[in-house]
Amino acid sequence: MANQTQDLPVYLFTGFLDAGKTKFIQETLEDERFHKGERTLLLLCEEGEEEYRPDRFCAPNVFVRSIVMESDFTAETLAALRKEMRPERIIIEYNGMWLLDTLYQNLPEGWIVAQEFLFCDAGTFLTYNANMRQLTVDKLKSAELVVLNRYTADMDRMELHKVIRAISRRCDIAYEFTDGHVEYDDIEDPLPFDIDAPVIEIADRDYAIWYRDMSEETKKYHGKTVRFKGRCLVRKGIPKGSFIIGRHIMTCCVEDIQFAGLVCNWDRADTIRDDAWVILTAKLENRFHRAYGRKGPVLTLVNIEESQKPEEAVATFY
Repeated sequence: MANQTQDLPVYLFTGFLDAGKTKFIQETLEDERFHKGERTLLLLCEEGEEEYRPDRFCAPNVFVRSIVMESDFTAETLAALRKEMRPERIIIEYNGMWLLDTLYQNLPEGWIVAQEFLFCDAGTFLTYNANMRQLTVDKLKSAELVVLNRYTADMDRMELHKVIRAISRRCDIAYEFTDGHVEYDDIEDPLPFDIDAPVIEIADRDYAIWYRDMSEETKKYHGKTVRFKGRCLVRKGIPKGSFIIGRHIMTCCVEDIQFAGLVCNWDRADTIRDDAWVILTAKLENRFHRAYGRKGPVLTLVNIEESQKPEEAVATFY
């Protein structure tokens, strides 16, 4: 019987119908360089025009199963498939109309997403983004590689680049041309603030970009002094001598607005008024804090000034 708690690598392929996921997975499983005979469960969550050809796989122990209803994508179903198939790895072709929360909330213990790829048709990507923004953002925010296939030289690469970079600065972007050759995105994205300045000034319009960059590369900001406008929160459970400061951020729509805040240490934290807007100057360090229960970005107050609520209280990436 398979060990149900041993880590099991999951290779996740996302994207909308006819985006090229099936073709890529098929070619991968035909290639002996990438498929060395591991016992593999190929889990399909949608049916496209292109069908798999298991007879062409370079090894016979690839087992294809389907989950066609989002309500059936449960931890119990996945655990049962693991027990039945005893795979050494999982490949999931995920339904583009399902939110990734469904997947991540239902992965059984030990199922670890090793890599996440997003496939898009370059010719329809901007249309999907305009009409189904939430689903597009959902797939972009955690992808490690975005493949824009069926790309042609007359397409506006910068426009495609900007849409992706507004959501994720860390994913790689590949443009696959209709003749099969691939070019990787090399457009530089300078940050809209000077990270090497004695005090890093974060404008209101740049808070979301700064917060994402700081969260993804906290060590880069260790020991730096930053200045930004934020909303103070006083909450039970925050250790004495600390308060929370940040802003609400909207990634794509009203439904996904979340407060993005940081812990700030100050020996007069008990004088902070809840919901007050201030301009804060503080030194940032990447270290443990009890409010996080782990290591994370911690501010130490240098200066604080009262401020008015900004016209655009919710920060965005645009």
